[in-house]
Amino acid sequence: MTSPPPPIFDRRLTRLRLARAATQGAEDFLLVHAIEEFSARLATIKREFCAILDAGTPSPRLAARLFELLHPPLFVRMAPLPEGAGGFSLMRLVGDEENLPLRPERFDLAVSALSLQNLNDLPGALVQLRRVLKPDGLFLGCLLGGQSLYELRTALAVAESEICGGISPRVAPFADVRDMGGLMQRAGFALPVADSEPVTVRYADMFGLMKDLRAMGAANALVARLRQPSPKGLFMRAAKVYADRFADPDGRVRATFEMIFLSGWAPHESQQKPLAPGSAKMRLADALTNKPVPGS
Repeated sequence: MTSPPPPIFDRRLTRLRLARAATQGAEDFLLVHAIEEFSARLATIKREFCAILDAGTPSPRLAARLFELLHPPLFVRMAPLPEGAGGFSLMRLVGDEENLPLRPERFDLAVSALSLQNLNDLPGALVQLRRVLKPDGLFLGCLLGGQSLYELRTALAVAESEICGGISPRVAPFADVRDMGGLMQRAGFALPVADSEPVTVRYADMFGLMKDLRAMGAANALVARLRQPSPKGLFMRAAKVYADRFADPDGRVRATFEMIFLSGWAPHESQQKPLAPGSAKMRLADALTNKPVPGS
């Protein structure tokens, strides 16, 4: 029996960072963007969602918006931390997306925004999210993708290589949008879709970005993170590299967040199916040469 791979993220530390950010006033402009995107996508789906799950979204803001838009009889929010009553009626519990304490086929809509990128077992979490959906239930997800914070990663790597002669794990690995459709399919979702959107934010300097990351609860929570103080001058050198390489003409620096949006359906017999191999009634060569279809 093979042992599970070692964890990438310290999940306990992630929750502690989220708790600290919440008490100090969390920065949630990325979540606001995800909420608007979810709302727009749901507006195009003409169906009623009677049982909704919010799995792991760091803030209750997404749940509040969907409750306002959809008015479901049942709304369950599984939060990473204990929360107050909020001001709208829903069932709250504290849990982990890697171990959903929910019975199968309970919900017809499940959502998760900006939490999946911090999981040690993303494929397993997607399988569990699919299992809690009723047949023909919908999942909408959003997570940060592989191009996120490439400016910060570059600046830190250059500075640490110069000062320390090597680099340490400082920025979390992110999923690649090209892989996410395949992961959704492997998890059992029908009609999976994964698309990405870059969001560019500008700051006076690198330290403004790092302040926002702490306010999101997104500071380094890697198991392999450096456990000793950083060398003197490292971050000043990184800020200089950042400004030299990624500043606009007005001197402000850019930070890129790649937001990957996922959608998929729990399988149901009513859904469209791909044609079986060999079932086409026209050869591709004939279509390209505009030849008439026999019998037409």
